[in-house]
Amino acid sequence: MEPKVGIIMGSTSDWPVMQEAAKVLDEFKIPFEVHALSAHRTPMQALDFAKNAYSRGIRVIIAGAGGAAHLPGVVAAMAAIPVIGVPVKASISLDGWDSILSIVQMPPGIPVATVGIDGARNAGILAAQILGTGDADVYQKVVAFKASLEKKILEANVELAKVKFEFKVN
Repeated sequence: MEPKVGIIMGSTSDWPVMQEAAKVLDEFKIPFEVHALSAHRTPMQALDFAKNAYSRGIRVIIAGAGGAAHLPGVVAAMAAIPVIGVPVKASISLDGWDSILSIVQMPPGIPVATVGIDGARNAGILAAQILGTGDADVYQKVVAFKASLEKKILEANVELAKVKFEFKVN
């Protein structure tokens, strides 16, 4: 089985956040791989990963990083496939704001799709949506997932309708 998504992170301390992307990909039955790669501590390995991802079957990279958060941008500079950046609220970050700004403010020509702070679950969903544009099976799984979100809210409204207050009118 060839990976379709590469999940990378600056260090394994980011794993509690990044595993949420892995859970989504597992739910959608999308093959993926996971690596700790640092733009600062293992720059050559990060560049090698980025340069060779496509030839190994990877079509989307999810890159999580905290602090200065250079990993998503460095990988996007070297890869010609979509990169989704996940700003991680790390112990060295400024509540994740430094990370999100580092990832979202890329120079022209080096786009990185960016989700919210610690938003790895959304990164996994976005990766599935990207893959779904060329894979009908993945597309149908995303459609079913979206329908389940709608169903959950509609069911919540049924429960909210049962809540009684003197001045509640619905």
